[in-house]
Amino acid sequence: MPEIREFMKQFYILDDWVRQFLIVGEEEALLIDTGVEESHVAETVRQITSLPVRVVLTHGDHDHAGGLGAFGSCLVHPEDADMLPPEIRWQPLREGDTLECGGYRFEVLHIPGHTPGSIALLDREHGLLLPGDSIQKEGTIYMFGPRRNLERYLESLRELQPLEGEIRQILPSHGECPIEPVYLSRVLEDALALRDGKLSGEPHPTLPCRICIGKWTGFLAE
Repeated sequence: MPEIREFMKQFYILDDWVRQFLIVGEEEALLIDTGVEESHVAETVRQITSLPVRVVLTHGDHDHAGGLGAFGSCLVHPEDADMLPPEIRWQPLREGDTLECGGYRFEVLHIPGHTPGSIALLDREHGLLLPGDSIQKEGTIYMFGPRRNLERYLESLRELQPLEGEIRQILPSHGECPIEPVYLSRVLEDALALRDGKLSGEPHPTLPCRICIGKWTGFLAE
């Protein structure tokens, strides 16, 4: 089960090998991602609050959606809805939508590339960016397989880059957390190097991809 870390007032980080975030409001709680089924995130949430929980997915990969069965429904970008189990009820999240809970107001940013329906959540007042898997420090961002698109990913990183002077902390789903806003530029730098064939890659021991390590982060790539 994830370790509970109180990050800010009414804002909890649930640390596991993939990270979830819980914001507790007056009438409901907002859970961002659900981890894998074996993490039993719902049990961790109930240690913090008994309020109804609204689930938001940053994207549809199993390590973010595996715990959905305990909740039954979620909000997700439509381009990733086909990744969900068929019994899960879902509502669409789109660019520009807002989610408010516990004094936080998150703006939805559509950042395709890692998956077609990847989103980031931006709270301008608190200077927070939750980018799912698209920004990591010293991580290995999945960029291989049929759902990944490096060119769309680069476009998304370019659109995020102007936020560097506006946000104060990035809260990634993997690796170190929080990280500095400068990683918007640093991950873009490494992704461009990946596209241009400048990152040496070694075969992954079990997956059909290469491990490509950049200056600031890494990728699992074709």
